[in-house]
Amino acid sequence: MIVNQVDQPLGFLSAEFINRDLHVWELSVGLENQRRGLGRALMEHAIAEAGKRRVDALTLTTFRDVPWNAPFYQRLGFHILENDQLDARLRATLEGEVAHGFLADTRCAMHLALNAPSIGAESTHP
Repeated sequence: MIVNQVDQPLGFLSAEFINRDLHVWELSVGLENQRRGLGRALMEHAIAEAGKRRVDALTLTTFRDVPWNAPFYQRLGFHILENDQLDARLRATLEGEVAHGFLADTRCAMHLALNAPSIGAESTHP
């Protein structure tokens, strides 16, 4: 959580360790505090802490085409997982979102590898 000088919340990140991943359930910054780098700071802190704990990857689900969703996470190094790259957990998470009213084609799962090869990433070795 990020707070101001009088301890009022400005934004928060909610995440859970699942197996060897850190899954980000929500990142939220109050409208009046957006576009100030607070969301980036929260994510960078989560990434750093996950790295210290030797987590393999960060995962999340988000809107595919909303500028402050998937494109924001891509700038932090996350990549979109295609359907054939989803593990059972991420597939179930997306299916649950659809069951709660989200349109399937608007949502995606994303992955940021930390201490393991990236899911679906192309090899950099010849």
